[in-house]
Amino acid sequence: MAETYVLISGACRSGWTWRLVAERLRAAGHRVLAPDLSGLADGDDPQKYGRADVGDFVVDLVERHDLRDVALVGHSWGGYPLTAAAPRIAPRLRKLVYWSAFVPAEGRSLMDEVPPHYADMFRQLAAASGNDSIVFPYEVFTAAFMQDGDESAQRLVHGLLVPQPLRYFTETVTHVDPAALGVPASYVVGTQDLALPPGEHGWTLRFPQRLGPGTPVVEYDGTHEAQFTRPDELTAALLKA
Repeated sequence: MAETYVLISGACRSGWTWRLVAERLRAAGHRVLAPDLSGLADGDDPQKYGRADVGDFVVDLVERHDLRDVALVGHSWGGYPLTAAAPRIAPRLRKLVYWSAFVPAEGRSLMDEVPPHYADMFRQLAAASGNDSIVFPYEVFTAAFMQDGDESAQRLVHGLLVPQPLRYFTETVTHVDPAALGVPASYVVGTQDLALPPGEHGWTLRFPQRLGPGTPVVEYDGTHEAQFTRPDELTAALLKA
Protein backbone atom coordinates (compact mmCIF):
# COMPACT_ATOMS: atom_id res chain seq x y z
CA MET A 1 0.00 0.00 0.00
CA ALA A 2 1.36 3.42 -0.95
CA GLU A 3 2.12 5.72 1.96
CA THR A 4 3.33 9.28 2.39
CA TYR A 5 6.67 9.53 4.17
CA VAL A 6 7.77 12.75 5.86
CA LEU A 7 11.46 12.36 6.69
CA ILE A 8 12.92 14.54 9.45
CA SER A 9 16.68 14.88 9.41
CA GLY A 10 19.04 14.69 12.36
CA ALA A 11 21.24 17.40 13.79
CA CYS A 12 23.38 19.43 11.36
CA ARG A 13 21.54 17.95 8.38
CA SER A 14 18.85 19.07 5.98
CA GLY A 15 16.62 17.32 3.46
CA TRP A 16 19.60 16.41 1.25
CA THR A 17 20.62 13.73 3.73
CA TRP A 18 17.63 11.58 2.67
CA ARG A 19 18.12 11.58 -1.07
CA LEU A 20 19.25 7.96 -1.55
CA VAL A 21 16.57 6.64 0.78
CA ALA A 22 13.88 8.90 -0.70
CA GLU A 23 14.68 7.61 -4.19
CA ARG A 24 14.24 4.04 -2.99
CA LEU A 25 10.98 4.75 -1.18
CA ARG A 26 9.61 6.47 -4.29
CA ALA A 27 10.68 3.52 -6.43
CA ALA A 28 8.59 1.34 -4.10
CA GLY A 29 5.57 3.51 -4.89
CA HIS A 30 5.52 5.89 -1.93
CA ARG A 31 5.29 9.66 -1.76
CA VAL A 32 8.23 11.26 0.07
CA LEU A 33 8.85 14.72 1.51
CA ALA A 34 12.27 15.47 3.02
CA PRO A 35 12.18 19.13 4.07
CA ASP A 36 14.89 21.52 5.20
CA LEU A 37 13.76 22.30 8.75
CA SER A 38 13.76 25.82 10.15
CA GLY A 39 17.25 26.81 11.23
CA LEU A 40 18.88 24.07 9.15
CA ALA A 41 18.42 25.43 5.65
CA ASP A 42 21.44 26.88 3.88
CA GLY A 43 22.08 30.39 5.15
CA ASP A 44 19.76 30.25 8.19
CA ASP A 45 20.96 32.16 11.26
CA PRO A 46 21.14 29.59 14.10
CA GLN A 47 20.59 32.28 16.71
CA LYS A 48 17.05 33.00 15.51
CA TYR A 49 15.55 29.57 16.10
CA GLY A 50 14.28 27.48 19.02
CA ARG A 51 12.71 24.09 19.40
CA ALA A 52 9.15 25.37 18.87
CA ASP A 53 10.09 26.51 15.36
CA VAL A 54 10.82 23.00 14.10
CA GLY A 55 7.68 21.52 15.62
CA ASP A 56 5.62 24.28 14.01
CA PHE A 57 7.42 23.69 10.72
CA VAL A 58 6.49 20.00 10.60
CA VAL A 59 2.86 20.72 11.50
CA ASP A 60 2.62 23.44 8.85
CA LEU A 61 4.18 21.19 6.20
CA VAL A 62 1.72 18.38 6.80
CA GLU A 63 -1.32 20.66 6.98
CA ARG A 64 -0.29 22.90 4.08
CA HIS A 65 0.04 19.91 1.77
CA ASP A 66 -3.07 18.30 3.29
CA LEU A 67 -1.11 15.10 3.89
CA ARG A 68 -2.94 12.01 5.13
CA ASP A 69 -1.83 8.56 6.29
CA VAL A 70 1.63 9.93 6.98
CA ALA A 71 4.57 7.85 8.12
CA LEU A 72 6.48 10.41 10.18
CA VAL A 73 10.15 9.42 10.43
CA GLY A 74 12.72 11.13 12.64
CA HIS A 75 16.47 10.49 12.66
CA SER A 76 18.59 11.07 15.77
CA TRP A 77 17.83 14.60 17.06
CA GLY A 78 14.89 14.50 14.62
CA GLY A 79 13.00 12.65 17.33
CA TYR A 80 12.43 16.02 19.02
CA PRO A 81 10.57 17.79 16.19
CA LEU A 82 8.73 14.52 15.45
CA THR A 83 7.56 14.31 19.05
CA ALA A 84 6.63 18.00 19.17
CA ALA A 85 4.51 17.77 16.03
CA ALA A 86 2.84 14.37 16.44
CA PRO A 87 0.05 15.29 18.91
CA ARG A 88 -1.03 18.24 16.75
CA ILE A 89 -1.39 16.19 13.57
CA ALA A 90 -2.29 12.79 15.00
CA PRO A 91 -5.43 12.31 12.82
CA ARG A 92 -3.20 12.65 9.74
CA LEU A 93 -0.63 10.08 10.86
CA ARG A 94 -0.40 6.41 10.00
CA LYS A 95 2.67 5.68 12.11
CA LEU A 96 5.67 7.15 13.92
CA VAL A 97 9.15 5.82 13.17
CA TYR A 98 12.10 6.77 15.34
CA TRP A 99 15.34 5.88 13.56
CA SER A 100 18.25 5.86 16.01
CA ALA A 101 16.36 8.77 17.45
CA PHE A 102 15.94 10.42 20.81
CA VAL A 103 12.50 9.77 22.29
CA PRO A 104 12.04 12.76 24.61
CA ALA A 105 11.17 12.21 28.25
CA GLU A 106 9.27 14.91 30.12
CA GLY A 107 11.55 17.78 31.10
CA ARG A 108 14.71 16.31 29.58
CA SER A 109 16.57 17.94 26.71
CA LEU A 110 19.03 16.23 24.40
CA MET A 111 21.85 17.54 26.61
CA ASP A 112 20.38 15.48 29.46
CA GLU A 113 20.36 12.31 27.33
CA VAL A 114 23.91 12.24 25.95
CA PRO A 115 27.10 11.28 27.84
CA PRO A 116 28.48 14.21 29.87
CA HIS A 117 31.56 14.56 27.66
CA TYR A 118 29.29 15.05 24.63
CA ALA A 119 27.30 17.73 26.45
CA ASP A 120 30.52 19.50 27.43
CA MET A 121 31.77 19.30 23.83
CA PHE A 122 28.52 20.79 22.49
CA ARG A 123 28.71 23.73 24.90
CA GLN A 124 32.34 24.39 23.97
CA LEU A 125 31.60 24.22 20.25
CA ALA A 126 28.66 26.62 20.59
CA ALA A 127 30.71 29.05 22.67
CA ALA A 128 33.48 29.08 20.05
CA SER A 129 31.13 29.31 17.04
CA GLY A 130 30.25 32.99 17.29
CA ASN A 131 26.58 32.24 16.57
CA ASP A 132 25.64 29.71 19.30
CA SER A 133 25.72 26.73 16.96
CA ILE A 134 27.27 23.29 16.73
CA VAL A 135 28.84 21.26 13.94
CA PHE A 136 30.12 17.80 14.83
CA PRO A 137 33.93 17.63 14.69
CA TYR A 138 35.25 15.55 11.81
CA GLU A 139 37.02 13.12 14.12
CA VAL A 140 33.84 12.43 16.10
CA PHE A 141 31.75 12.12 12.96
CA THR A 142 34.06 9.60 11.31
CA ALA A 143 34.69 7.52 14.43
CA ALA A 144 31.14 7.19 15.75
CA PHE A 145 28.65 8.30 13.08
CA MET A 146 29.93 7.21 9.65
CA GLN A 147 32.75 4.82 10.49
CA ASP A 148 31.76 2.45 7.66
CA GLY A 149 32.24 5.08 4.93
CA ASP A 150 35.44 5.57 2.96
CA GLU A 151 37.39 8.74 3.59
CA SER A 152 36.19 10.57 0.48
CA ALA A 153 32.55 9.97 1.42
CA GLN A 154 33.17 10.94 5.03
CA ARG A 155 34.78 14.22 4.02
CA LEU A 156 32.05 15.01 1.51
CA VAL A 157 29.20 14.42 3.95
CA HIS A 158 30.94 16.18 6.82
CA GLY A 159 31.58 19.18 4.56
CA LEU A 160 27.84 19.44 3.89
CA LEU A 161 26.82 19.58 7.54
CA VAL A 162 25.11 22.80 8.58
CA PRO A 163 25.32 24.62 11.94
CA GLN A 164 22.84 23.27 14.49
CA PRO A 165 21.26 25.86 16.81
CA LEU A 166 22.35 25.08 20.37
CA ARG A 167 18.81 25.74 21.61
CA TYR A 168 17.67 22.67 19.68
CA PHE A 169 19.80 20.67 22.14
CA THR A 170 18.84 22.50 25.33
CA GLU A 171 15.07 22.98 25.03
CA THR A 172 12.63 20.27 26.02
CA VAL A 173 9.61 18.64 24.37
CA THR A 174 6.47 17.22 25.98
CA HIS A 175 6.63 13.44 26.09
CA VAL A 176 4.38 11.68 23.58
CA ASP A 177 2.27 8.57 24.23
CA PRO A 178 1.61 6.89 20.87
CA ALA A 179 -1.11 4.68 22.35
CA ALA A 180 -3.00 7.71 23.65
CA LEU A 181 -2.67 9.34 20.24
CA GLY A 182 -3.92 6.19 18.54
CA VAL A 183 -0.83 6.15 16.30
CA PRO A 184 1.48 3.10 16.30
CA ALA A 185 5.19 3.70 16.80
CA SER A 186 8.31 1.67 16.09
CA TYR A 187 12.04 2.04 16.61
CA VAL A 188 14.72 1.41 13.96
CA VAL A 189 18.39 1.08 14.86
CA GLY A 190 21.64 -0.02 13.20
CA THR A 191 23.61 -2.85 14.74
CA GLN A 192 26.83 -0.83 14.25
CA ASP A 193 25.46 2.52 15.43
CA LEU A 194 27.99 4.04 17.86
CA ALA A 195 26.76 7.64 17.79
CA LEU A 196 25.64 6.97 21.35
CA PRO A 197 27.98 4.52 23.10
CA PRO A 198 26.51 1.13 24.06
CA GLY A 199 25.44 0.82 27.67
CA GLU A 200 23.44 3.23 29.79
CA HIS A 201 23.49 5.91 27.08
CA GLY A 202 22.79 3.55 24.18
CA TRP A 203 19.85 3.83 21.82
CA THR A 204 17.86 0.71 22.64
CA LEU A 205 18.24 0.57 26.42
CA ARG A 206 16.00 3.62 26.93
CA PHE A 207 14.22 4.97 23.92
CA PRO A 208 11.94 2.20 22.56
CA GLN A 209 10.55 1.68 26.07
CA ARG A 210 9.47 5.32 26.20
CA LEU A 211 7.12 4.64 23.29
CA GLY A 212 5.25 2.03 25.29
CA PRO A 213 5.51 -1.66 26.12
CA GLY A 214 5.97 -3.97 23.19
CA THR A 215 7.19 -1.25 20.81
CA PRO A 216 8.68 -3.06 17.78
CA VAL A 217 12.44 -2.64 17.32
CA VAL A 218 13.67 -3.15 13.75
CA GLU A 219 17.42 -3.64 13.29
CA TYR A 220 19.50 -3.30 10.13
CA ASP A 221 23.18 -3.91 9.41
CA GLY A 222 24.74 -0.46 9.44
CA THR A 223 25.80 2.67 11.29
CA HIS A 224 24.22 6.00 12.24
CA GLU A 225 24.71 7.34 8.70
CA ALA A 226 23.25 4.37 6.83
CA GLN A 227 21.33 6.77 4.58
CA PHE A 228 24.69 7.23 2.82
CA THR A 229 26.48 3.92 3.37
CA ARG A 230 23.66 1.34 3.53
CA PRO A 231 20.61 2.95 1.89
CA ASP A 232 19.13 -0.37 0.78
CA GLU A 233 19.31 -1.86 4.25
CA LEU A 234 17.94 1.29 5.87
CA THR A 235 15.09 1.61 3.39
CA ALA A 236 14.09 -2.01 3.98
CA ALA A 237 14.06 -1.38 7.74
CA LEU A 238 11.91 1.76 7.37
CA LEU A 239 9.45 -0.14 5.17
CA LYS A 240 9.28 -2.91 7.76
CA ALA A 241 8.78 -0.55 10.71
